[in-house]
Amino acid sequence: MEQPTLKLSAGTAPKLTRREEFEAALKDYKVSDEGRKILAKTPFMVMVAPTSTGRNTLINELVKTGKYHFIVSDTTRPPRENNGILERDGVEYFFRAEDDMLADIKAGMFLEAEVIHKQQVSGISIREIKKAQELDKIAITDVEILGGIAVANIKPDAWVIYLVPPSFDEWLNRINGRTPLGKDELRNRLEGAIKGFRLALDNDCFTFIVNVEKEDTVKIIEEITRTGTHHRKDEQEVRELVRTLWMQTQEFLDQL
Repeated sequence: MEQPTLKLSAGTAPKLTRREEFEAALKDYKVSDEGRKILAKTPFMVMVAPTSTGRNTLINELVKTGKYHFIVSDTTRPPRENNGILERDGVEYFFRAEDDMLADIKAGMFLEAEVIHKQQVSGISIREIKKAQELDKIAITDVEILGGIAVANIKPDAWVIYLVPPSFDEWLNRINGRTPLGKDELRNRLEGAIKGFRLALDNDCFTFIVNVEKEDTVKIIEEITRTGTHHRKDEQEVRELVRTLWMQTQEFLDQL
């Protein structure tokens, strides 16, 4: 079925007309038996990272190797314009009608899905994971911290990568990039990162990797998938770095 491709006007928030039904369907959500069979046969990697740590760049580099299939998420929101270019169906997201997406959720045909800001539903469809299986590739995508934990709970053999910046100063430079952020936006991003640091350290499902140079990080990830390992010898050292980043981020916010 062709999905709607309406443009979201500037300043217009997406609307979720069936929010209560989505929330009810997701409250005790379970992947269907068919979905679990597909998951069991498909190697899967998700990347979690604080803002501006380079996960999208790394995913692009891994996809270039020909060994990975990027999972495009589904969403109920309309496409947006980014720098004057309208998002494309099947590229940035699959833009789904609420009725269709709700039916798939009720049928258990998502790996995970979430109501976001009470305005939209987004999630990883089993349909896309099956496509990776048919291509004989590793399914890969990026998720937020809670999505990473949800994936690990449903598919314990998935690689759930948590990318870590090499230092607070380098991370701050990456966040600001070419255009420095306003104080409120910077605060929002750093507060979100602190929540992520806490959750990552509290869960043993994550494989921690410091992203210094993308070429080296790609080699590390390739080694992990080749050997089937989920934890590295320097795991404790990287966890200590995350604790340091957490402390430095909080100190920075206190002075912001």
